[in-house]
Amino acid sequence: MKKVWIVAALVLATFATTSCRETETKTETKEVIREVEVETEEEREGILERTAKEVDKEVNEEINEEIDKIGNDD
Repeated sequence: MKKVWIVAALVLATFATTSCRETETKTETKEVIREVEVETEEEREGILERTAKEVDKEVNEEINEEIDKIGNDD
C-alpha cells in the first residue's frame, strides 16, 4: 500500500509540474496588402478643366489688379 501511495504521489507531482508548463506555440502571422485606388477631385477632372481653372485664376487676378488701378484715381 505504501508503494501505491508513493507511485500516486510521483504521478501526481509529474502531472502537476508538466501541466503548468507553457508549450511553445508558433503563431502564424499573415500580411495582407490591399491596393485601393483613391480618386481626388483633380483626377476626376480632365487636363483641359484643370488648365482652364488655372487660366481663370490668373485672368481674375489681372482683372482685380486693373480694377484696383482704376479705383485709385487719387
